[in-house]
Amino acid sequence: MILNEAIEEIVDNVMVVSDETNEESVNEMMDILTSSKNVFVIGQGRSGLVARAFAMRLMHLGIGVYVVGETITPAIDDDDCLLAISGSGETSYIISTAKIAKMRNAKIVAVTSYSESTLGKMSDLVIHIKGRTKVDSEKNYIKRQMDGKHLSLSPLGTLFEVSTLIFLDALIAQLMDKMGKTEDDLKKRHTVLE
Repeated sequence: MILNEAIEEIVDNVMVVSDETNEESVNEMMDILTSSKNVFVIGQGRSGLVARAFAMRLMHLGIGVYVVGETITPAIDDDDCLLAISGSGETSYIISTAKIAKMRNAKIVAVTSYSESTLGKMSDLVIHIKGRTKVDSEKNYIKRQMDGKHLSLSPLGTLFEVSTLIFLDALIAQLMDKMGKTEDDLKKRHTVLE
């Protein structure tokens, strides 16, 4: 079934991300997140949903966090950081927001598939998350077959978005360990207004 093949492709991509994870970059990311007065998260579309899910867990950890675009989001300052999620690293709204953060001397952490993108180049730290490759843009069926490359079964940015969600949730587990927090600590900050 295509469904099973698509699941395998997604899981395989997550494992590649896990294998390629750089401990030094993860430690630097945790240092930035925990030393910033506030963490501002941004993403568009499904990447925006991933950003919101990560913001919720940062809040559960007691880290000051805001989702860019919400009415209660304050000004970003030099003791803050912007965590920007963009598979391409070329999303215009995210780039313009990152430019403002840079002008205000905030740190920028990019989560992207393209380290050399506009977003990647302007960031203090780039976390590379493998997504779809350039292979998918090769229209010549014969050339793809000769190269042994096949089109992804996962539509659009699915590989990047799912892998980013899992990476960031795993980062929360790493942050819990670094900060000496337990699940009970997180539960105390979980919403009760439901």
